[in-house]
Amino acid sequence: MKNIENMNVAVIGGGYAGMAAAVALAKRGIPVTVFESARQLGGRARGVSHRNTQLDNGQHLLLGCYKETLGLIEQVGGNLEQDFLRQPLQLDLHGHFALKAPHLPAPLHLLAALLRAQGLTWAERISAARFMLTLRRMNFKLDSDITVTELLARHRQSTALVQKLWEPLCIAALNTPVAIASARVLLNVLRDALNQKRADSDMLIPRIDFTALLPERAANYVIKHGGHVLTSCGVENLRPLENGMEITTKRGSMTFSHIICATPPTTAAKLLRPITGLDDVITQIDALQHQPIYTVYLQYPAHVRLPHPMLGLHQRISQWLFDKGQIAAQHGLIASVISAEGLHQDLSQHELAQRVIAELRDEFGITDSPLWFKVIAEKRATFACTPDLTRPNQQTPLPCLLLAGDYTMGDYPATLEGAVQSGLRCAELLSV
Repeated sequence: MKNIENMNVAVIGGGYAGMAAAVALAKRGIPVTVFESARQLGGRARGVSHRNTQLDNGQHLLLGCYKETLGLIEQVGGNLEQDFLRQPLQLDLHGHFALKAPHLPAPLHLLAALLRAQGLTWAERISAARFMLTLRRMNFKLDSDITVTELLARHRQSTALVQKLWEPLCIAALNTPVAIASARVLLNVLRDALNQKRADSDMLIPRIDFTALLPERAANYVIKHGGHVLTSCGVENLRPLENGMEITTKRGSMTFSHIICATPPTTAAKLLRPITGLDDVITQIDALQHQPIYTVYLQYPAHVRLPHPMLGLHQRISQWLFDKGQIAAQHGLIASVISAEGLHQDLSQHELAQRVIAELRDEFGITDSPLWFKVIAEKRATFACTPDLTRPNQQTPLPCLLLAGDYTMGDYPATLEGAVQSGLRCAELLSV
């Protein structure tokens, strides 16, 4: 085990990966300083304010199988019952498909849900259930990675099953179109969410914004344990030393025994590129492709509400809708989420908002005009989770330099759980 008395760790980036690493280090009594370039913490899962309304830069949800993230939230003072609206697994594509898991042990809950699903023929329900049983017998593993489209074709999943069930699940989990998405990574998510405990498939929708949910609490935890959290303090340069590394910011230079770079991949590449010995890491980061997530917030009069707190639309611009009134008492506020690449990217923000407004009118008879709208476009929201993708390891060739982030090596796609797992892995590597 390393001598922690001689350790002083800098974490660059105050998102979920960076704050997970910082909390884990602080718990072990290792001095840690977090550097965040923005004024607030959270990275790509952060709260934003618009017209005196608290929003997020993108509407996310967690699954019950996100053990590390949920455990970390509790560790830093969160209350899962109060912080989330928890619902059993249910997929509702308004008027076209509906699936809801009953209170049965896994995987019986999923099999029952598939066999009772609305919007499929009996043959399609049997086919989906048989596919899940086959995956279970395979231990959700593949000999070689293929696309999700290839996997579904191999197991004879019909066009209706793909469009109504597997494609929405894949895009929600991987933020990557099925034609180019990694089947191996999707099976990792299905394994953890659907095959262990029934509660692992529960959907947890935050009632508070994503900065308040974890990063702010994590910062307080780090500070109480003797660490430091510096916002509006971006790192401009890294310089390797004989026993550590020097960090340069606008506030000056500081020396640390170890660095955990927990920035988005493009920012990490910019920081690491001048450093000798990291060519392979830079090549891996540069090879990553990215996928967008658009969130359209619409503030309607307070009486406007959807049939459910969360539901999807079939073959529409909007993929998932969240009624923030039912979730967080923000009455009349509806969030439309559009994941992965698509024709919506060719629309202006005003055109996109008008398309979503028209869909809400057509689908639910909402004739009221929204008081305002806000489109948040994260054009590089996640890496494209493609087959056999080589992702950078958390430990770089430099012993004093580690990488954290959902894009680094791991079983999961670009999710909050993947980010948290990477941060905890970095802290573990520094503690052994």
